[in-house]
Amino acid sequence: MTATIDPYAVEAPSRGFLAQLSPLAKLAGPLPAMLLLIFARDLATPAAFLGLAYVLVLAGARLPGRISLLLFVAVPVGAAVVGLALSLWADPARVDRSAPLLSVGDWTLYLGAVQIGLATGLRLAAILALGFVAGLTTTGPDLVRALVQQLRVPYRIGYTALAAFRFVPRFGYELEVIRQAHRVRGAHAGRGPFAAIARWWGYIVPLLAGAIRHAERVALAMDARAFGAHPDRTERYLLPWRRRDTVFTGALWIASAVILIALFPWTL
Repeated sequence: MTATIDPYAVEAPSRGFLAQLSPLAKLAGPLPAMLLLIFARDLATPAAFLGLAYVLVLAGARLPGRISLLLFVAVPVGAAVVGLALSLWADPARVDRSAPLLSVGDWTLYLGAVQIGLATGLRLAAILALGFVAGLTTTGPDLVRALVQQLRVPYRIGYTALAAFRFVPRFGYELEVIRQAHRVRGAHAGRGPFAAIARWWGYIVPLLAGAIRHAERVALAMDARAFGAHPDRTERYLLPWRRRDTVFTGALWIASAVILIALFPWTL
């Protein structure tokens, strides 16, 4: 019987209906909206998609505190900062008919410039939030498996990427071991920027050595399993495309179309 759980995979940082969907469905659903948002220039359209993305993420995933802080603090603050910064660079000739908000010498900040900047910041925030639908509820290994099984990405490319995903947590573990070993030996003690640079410089060589050893072991293991010797391989962990994936993707496309038709952020 084929197992459907990978005991060595990094767990998705959520539990909810989004975690039960195919990674490809969570990518395909928001993708048209993300592409069309690039060409939107109003405030209402990105705000609507931002709200839709937040509803999906909050209703379909159980998020830890740090991710909630990212959603409710970092994203809004980042959008506001980007919007205000871009408003300072807006062409005054295009917005000089709007109401002036601030004047410093010969320079004037117009309401139209602020609207353009905030629209850009909201657009970036909406695209980022739509990406969270898949990014916060999908693991890298599951995404690779879905690409190989559903989109027929060559397994030589897919499973090489899967091996690369597995390197990241291992590097984090090895870095922590190296840091603890340095603390035990009292190496690079002290405070200040120069001490921090010396500490991190001391981490680089053993971390690279460990990475090379791990890469050699992975390469030997792949050779021992005849990786790349055949055009296809059997799958141990299956990620099929189910009916609920079709329903989710279609519903999100319909919702995106309704928002775009209702607000229509382009001029004919």
